[in-house]
Amino acid sequence: MSAIKPDLFGNVLKVWRKQRRMSQLDLASEAAISTRHLSFLETGRARPSRDMVLHLSECLDVPLRERNAMLIAGGFAPIYAEHDLGTEQSAAIRAAVDRILTAHEPYPALAMDRHWNMVAANRIVPLLIGGVDPEFLRLPVNILRLSLHPNGLAPRVVNYVEWRNHLLDRLRRQIAVTADVKLRGLYDEVSRYRAPANAGEPGAADGAGDLSGLVVPLVLQSDAGELRFVSTTTVFGTPVEVTLSELAIETLLPADTQTAATLRGLAADLR
Repeated sequence: MSAIKPDLFGNVLKVWRKQRRMSQLDLASEAAISTRHLSFLETGRARPSRDMVLHLSECLDVPLRERNAMLIAGGFAPIYAEHDLGTEQSAAIRAAVDRILTAHEPYPALAMDRHWNMVAANRIVPLLIGGVDPEFLRLPVNILRLSLHPNGLAPRVVNYVEWRNHLLDRLRRQIAVTADVKLRGLYDEVSRYRAPANAGEPGAADGAGDLSGLVVPLVLQSDAGELRFVSTTTVFGTPVEVTLSELAIETLLPADTQTAATLRGLAADLR
């Protein structure tokens, strides 16, 4: 391994501490170390042990990918494996994801990576996204672009304003947690999309199912009629592999009985 600049780890540590809006005293107290020692680590006057790097990254709730980067900055080898979902090494992960998506039928469900790129979907998803500009269906399909661009699904989203605000708020919170530069760029891009000409005023989805007023629904105009969904996001608990830690499973549950019946009919036609 090439030589590491003495202050590289300190700079990375300081960036994450500020990202979490913690003072040196806050982090030192959380990590049960002296403020003096933490200051020395940030300035490069002291070098961390491998265990200290891991301990501080845990205290700062640093994502696994960035924990590897902190280890490298401290002069240590990364410890968290990363596998492309298309490789043989990740076959078990992919099989588990596919089982979850299939089990969710007749309702739509998909898996996406940390940059909102779809990596897997069940058979119901294509029934809802067909007919959009082919540009947004080229691999990798980005869920944010597909959902919010006026040439994507946006004209079909009855409550576009609320749904857009919901997705952008999720993206802002994800950026705050990960400090991912690519996500910041994605946010800048999709936040500039113009609303479709038929975008309704805020509140267009009032009365959308029994959960209206409790959650932001997705109200989608489809070839089979208007469908009303409540979305959920599932992540894997306590992962120790980078790819799995960044994977999110998005499921859409029917917000009313009519949507549930329509989806069951669509699924039956696939048999």
